Amino acid sequence: MNDAPAPIPNWQLYGEDTPFPDVLHVERIADRAAGLDWTIAPHRHVHLHQIFLLQSGHVKLALDGTDVAITPPMVINVPRSHVHGFSFSRGTEGFVLTLPAKDFPDLFGPEAEMGQAASQPFVVPASPEIAAQFERMAQSHATITPYRRTVLRAAAATLLGMVLVAQARTPVAMHPKDRSDPRVIAFQAQVRAGLHEKLGVEDYARAIGVSARHLSRLCTMQTGLSAKTYIETERIREGCRLLVYTRLPIQGVAYHLGYDDPAYFSRAFRRQIGMSPGAYRARFDQ
Repeated sequence: MNDAPAPIPNWQLYGEDTPFPDVLHVERIADRAAGLDWTIAPHRHVHLHQIFLLQSGHVKLALDGTDVAITPPMVINVPRSHVHGFSFSRGTEGFVLTLPAKDFPDLFGPEAEMGQAASQPFVVPASPEIAAQFERMAQSHATITPYRRTVLRAAAATLLGMVLVAQARTPVAMHPKDRSDPRVIAFQAQVRAGLHEKLGVEDYARAIGVSARHLSRLCTMQTGLSAKTYIETERIREGCRLLVYTRLPIQGVAYHLGYDDPAYFSRAFRRQIGMSPGAYRARFDQ
């Protein structure tokens, strides 16, 4: 009998596996949790950073293996790859902000002023100012206005700054133990830096000083993805950005990402995103 635990799922957005469609996402907790019987099973987002505002109700949070009962109003910071799940009482009020971390290098990148503080999960009391900022962001997100993307990006930076200041001023903030393996962190950083090079698992493993098999095992434990799958996932996500923000032809995108065969890139893209590179670009050209 195989008693191994089921792998923790990696979700794009609460179980959705479609590509991230917007600069960010804001929604009320009730809009999503009510349809899931107010329970969200433990999961993680490899690429998404989330900030939760809990305004009322009773909430049980599971964060990186630590269970805690939360009494609102509270804010929860959940960086990418950290396992989290919720059990909400019916009618719980609040918001969740979801940010595709790679699209906010000024907030989460290695040189970002707030990057190191934001990379730690924590729970702190929510001030009225933080709640008001969430309300403004929700309104801006739901409205099509000029300069919407820039306004939302600025609002996200302001909110994250407010949350991190609150954390710095809260001596009893909950900090679950960081279980990140430094070898996986180094691997992830090298993958991000080498997206345009023809590097495989063996190359990264050699640079880190472990075997390819051991690196893949570590990566699977940390992210839920094998090292090979993680590399291709990162490359395809970079392909998404190139398709949307540049006018490189699809063949050029493939070569830029180190693919020798554009047809293979297109197959890999369709397998991961669910549509061809051309169809994906067309969604944003309308």
